[in-house]
Amino acid sequence: MLLAAFSSTAAMGQQAQLSDIDWAKEITSRVTLNGYAQGGYSWQDTENKHANEFNLKRTLLWAKARITDRWSFLFMYDFSSVVQEFYTDYRVTRNGALAVRLGQFKHSFTIENPLSPTVLELVDVYSQSVLFLAGEGPDPLHGVQYGRDQGLMVYGNLLKDRLHYELAVMNGQGVNVHDGNRQKDYIGRIEVKPMRQLRVVASGQLGTGHAIGTANWNPGVKKGDDYRRNRVSAGFEWKSGAYAPGEYKEARPLSLRAEYLQGKDGEVTSRGAYLTTCVPCTKGIDVVASADFFDRNVDMSYNQTQLTIGAQYWFYKKCRLQLQYTRTLSQFQQDYNWVQAQMQVAF
Repeated sequence: MLLAAFSSTAAMGQQAQLSDIDWAKEITSRVTLNGYAQGGYSWQDTENKHANEFNLKRTLLWAKARITDRWSFLFMYDFSSVVQEFYTDYRVTRNGALAVRLGQFKHSFTIENPLSPTVLELVDVYSQSVLFLAGEGPDPLHGVQYGRDQGLMVYGNLLKDRLHYELAVMNGQGVNVHDGNRQKDYIGRIEVKPMRQLRVVASGQLGTGHAIGTANWNPGVKKGDDYRRNRVSAGFEWKSGAYAPGEYKEARPLSLRAEYLQGKDGEVTSRGAYLTTCVPCTKGIDVVASADFFDRNVDMSYNQTQLTIGAQYWFYKKCRLQLQYTRTLSQFQQDYNWVQAQMQVAF
């Protein structure tokens, strides 16, 4: 149909050519492309062995099409792994109080999971508890799902954007796969902004997992089993006044984020907490620090703590250099040191 339209338009002369130009402008004004790449160098001394490597962790490209003023579609591909997102959004009300999303997307559990790696402070991106409980990885029962799933979500902002809510029903199995059972997962999130610099967030998940592997800290769940998979989290994020929209656009905010998380997989309870801060020091340079604790099985004392200190340099808009040192204190493996350097290029 498009080819036929182009052929007939070309035959109509100069006036049609002007229409073609208008049509092309309309398309380009409604489609946006974004992407980023993160890669660098890592050194560890685990198990009395030194290991080092250059790595390319993420290379993503996504396109967003604004079909109408209320209806949009997004497609995201990670060149180092898989198709990560494809979903459509429809804004039911013009004031943003109710919108609907259908497809494969990042779910709402935890503060960190919905955030892009391009804005998070750590080279390793997410805290241990978020990696495990939100399905980012590395849970052998659930696999690495990049914090995403397939489903339907309603969301919106109320009370002059001081209250944000998200409610979703999802497969519970992860990205690019069929559901492993007939049960669905239910995920909810609520954010309250008592002031413009502070948001308080609570989220939860009720679901039934379908194990794709086994874990030595959860011997009661076998491969192929359906098992209870519930989660809950509560925390806050504070950013200085420089973060207020329309003010100090070139300034970077001082930020503080903390969260407590707990999960139940079968009969095993896990829990964790983290505290991460970013302090701007001079033009383009921030100091980053984090304390991160996670216990995969509270009855086995299967816990690990990671303490991180580092710096990052923003050399152009969304582009930065990062250097961080992490000391890992573990009950199930030998303590080790970890040095990471990374460059991020984004547009």
